[in-house]
Formats: sequence, structure tokens, C-alpha cells
Amino acid sequence: MTPALTDPAALAEKLIACPSVTPATGAVFDCLEAMLRPLGFTVERFVDGDEAEGGPVENLLALRRSGDGPHFAFAGHLDVVPPGEGWTSDAFLPERRGELLYGRGAVDMKGAIAAFVAAVARTPDAGGTISLLITGDEEGDAVHGTRALMRHMAARAVVPELCLVGEPTSVQRLGDTIKIGRRGSVNMWITVPGVQGHVAYPHLADNPIPRLIRVLSAIEAIELDGGTDWFQPSNIEITDLHVGNPATNVIPARAAARLSIRFNDLHRGEALVSRIAALVEAEGGTLQAKISGEAFLTPPGALSTLVSDAITAETGLVPELSTSGGTSDARFLSALCPVVEFGLLNATMHKLDEAVALPDLEGLTRIYMRVLAAALSPAAAG
Repeated sequence: MTPALTDPAALAEKLIACPSVTPATGAVFDCLEAMLRPLGFTVERFVDGDEAEGGPVENLLALRRSGDGPHFAFAGHLDVVPPGEGWTSDAFLPERRGELLYGRGAVDMKGAIAAFVAAVARTPDAGGTISLLITGDEEGDAVHGTRALMRHMAARAVVPELCLVGEPTSVQRLGDTIKIGRRGSVNMWITVPGVQGHVAYPHLADNPIPRLIRVLSAIEAIELDGGTDWFQPSNIEITDLHVGNPATNVIPARAAARLSIRFNDLHRGEALVSRIAALVEAEGGTLQAKISGEAFLTPPGALSTLVSDAITAETGLVPELSTSGGTSDARFLSALCPVVEFGLLNATMHKLDEAVALPDLEGLTRIYMRVLAAALSPAAAG
């Protein structure tokens, strides 16, 4: 056991003290690497993407191999959202007040990374492989982060058998919720062109607004599904309308709208884009789309049971298995192996004065220790 590395609160403070607004590189990765090398990890770091592409983004792959046992991966991100104005104290100067540790990233998700490092430091080497898959681009476009990390892993033939993502999934109490899937996400931009003209001479113009309204009415009438056993119904939300016409006597030359679809595993992003595009093109419009991720589900089984049992043994709670919330990098990692998400309370993530309860950091460390012990047992490989 390495005493300096067994205290999750102290480790979290070190990570928080490294400003790492997305996309993250540099000092925060230096800090994590300094924690991992004394624990026997081989650490590989690389940067992907340039400034013009939304980068540069740093990624880290850490591996500790011991024998032929199972390979368990912990995934997470060191980048954080901008702190915003109005913090009680400096967002990147961690501060303990009572039983709370304040700082940007305390729960999302430097605290969970610190807890996992502390759990490894307290866990006897029982064989098997432990890896950390850490990106600096989860809060951003997620283009040069985990997907680039997965390409790097493929080139190195690194394939975990089980993966836990340390996102803050708990709602009311530490351990009350595990994520076993997430809905997919696609954003679409609709443009309907027209012909500008004077409102008194509409026959000499072509007003695009009525056609855009017809498109949006058709979209609003769509009922994608009624939900599934594990997912709520998919939903389409119109998130913006724009004409940009300052004049009261001018028919505009274009009208535009934006919509977002969060969808369950009954759908694929491309199929949804094609369906909406047909409605748009019928009114002479054009559609651009960005699929942020497909829906995924890790059906209840060995991994969710393993994590649930660890939570119950430590807290007495039986966690809910959930697919609620937004997207996470688990949507990419699910292509490698079974993946679930479990971490701290999410009540203050992305908020001013983000804070983690110190007892929760210790509790999460102990739960992660139980997960490691079970995941690295020979039975887990089966």
C-alpha cells in the first residue's frame, strides 16, 4: 500500500488544482500520471486534433498487467466545463468546508478518478489487468477523446473484458443508481430557402416561413415509440427558430430551425436523419445533422450484478438500474465490452460551487475496491 495514494480526498484536491477546461491537456495529466506510475502502471499519453479541429486533446492509457486474469477497465475524463462566474471561492483552488470538498470537477469527475486510484492503491495485486482510459474531451465535442483512445487501444491490441465509467450517477444517496445504457442523440439544422420581396407584392416573392411551419408541424406529429423495458420514449424537441428579419415590410429570404432527438435503442441515428430529411426536402428545404452517439444498452448481467453487489455490501442499498440522463463516453466504449457507469452524486455537477461530500469519496473508494476484487477474480473472466 502506498500511503500518499490511498486518500481519495487528497488525490481529488491535486486534480482539481489543475485547471482543465475542455479540451484538456498538460498539467492535469502530469498529475494523474504521477499517481499511477508508483502503483505499477505503464502510462501512455498522446494528443489528438489541433485547434482548428476542436483540439488539442490529450488522452491517457494506463495498464498494469499481472498474470493471466481478467482485464478490468476504468474510464473517465479529466476535462471539466468552464466554472462560470459567482463561485464562493476559486473554482480551481480546492477548499474543504465542513464535510464538503469544493472545486470544479469535484464530482464530474475528478473525484471518481481519485477514488479509483485510491482503491487500486489499497488493493493487493491479485492478478489480472487493470487499465485506466482517461480523456480530456468528454465535456466537449468528444471527437478527439475516447474515440481516438479506442483507436490507440486497437493498435495496441488492448481489449478489456469489463469496463466501468466513473460518471456521477448517484441521485439522492451514493450507490442508489447505476447506468446500464444511454439514449442516443442527434441534432439537426433545417433551412428552408425563399425569395425575398415586399410584403405588398407577395406574388413576386416566396415566403419560406409557412413551409418551415409545415415541416415543423409534421415533425411535431411524429410519435417515435412508446418506450421499452429499459428506455423511456424517444423524444423530438425543437430547440431554435430563426428568420433574422428586422423589417416589418419584407418577406424573408430564408427561415431556419434546429431540433434535437434523444432516442432509445429502437432507433439508429442515420435512420432518424433520413426520416426528417424527407419531410424537409418535401418543402424544398435542406437538412444538416450531427449524430453525437447511438443508444446502447448493457443488459442486466454479470457486470451490473458485480457492481450492484459491491454497492449493497458497502451501503446496504440496492441500486436502480437506469438509462436516464444525457450521453457519456460509455456510448463509444460499449463497442469494446460490457460497460456500466457508476459514481458520485450528480446534484452539483456543472453548477457553481460544485462539491463532493468527503464521506462519499471514501465510500466510493471502498465500493471500487470491492468491484476490483470481484472483477479480477477468475470467475469474472467467465
